Amino acid sequence: MIETKRLIIREIESTETDLNALNTLLSDKEVNKYLPWYPMKDINDTKKFYKEHIKPYYKENDGYYFVICLKENNHPIGYIAASGSESHDFGYGLQKEHWGKGIVTEASEAVIDFLKIQGWAFITATHDIDNIGSGKVMQKNGMIYNYSYKEQWQPKDIKVTFRMYQLNFDENQDRVYMEYWDKYPEHFIEDL
Repeated sequence: MIETKRLIIREIESTETDLNALNTLLSDKEVNKYLPWYPMKDINDTKKFYKEHIKPYYKENDGYYFVICLKENNHPIGYIAASGSESHDFGYGLQKEHWGKGIVTEASEAVIDFLKIQGWAFITATHDIDNIGSGKVMQKNGMIYNYSYKEQWQPKDIKVTFRMYQLNFDENQDRVYMEYWDKYPEHFIEDL
């Protein structure tokens, strides 16, 4: 468990409370607009999502998947994940009634500090160029823009331009994760 001034950041549990809170988040069309999956239709979809996409993080020791809770009630209002894959992809989501309050930035700072202690060398994060708020969170947490690329995003099957940010924790400050650049032929560096 990680604590900040306002938040408790902890592993998600397969309890009714946590899964219902996750369902609220994952079923909201606006919250999921820039995420790769379609909004969940019901609690059964969310339970399946938990089993297939969240539980493996814990079973396989493949990174971290946390819920973000307000200290006042320990009720999940968002999530933050760091993949154990080669990209060390960092991502987050938050119920829209809590947008604009600095919650994801506060949670991200705490999880980044945690990842440093765990010995991670870096993290990457990508955002749809239309999702300006997500990019601002990355910048507030010290992440550096490296490049952009266009991807036919699945399962939504739409063309999306992503910006790739990275934060190196070790002395190799020149390291840039190039998989997306190499994988997608439409790539470029924007003058931001």
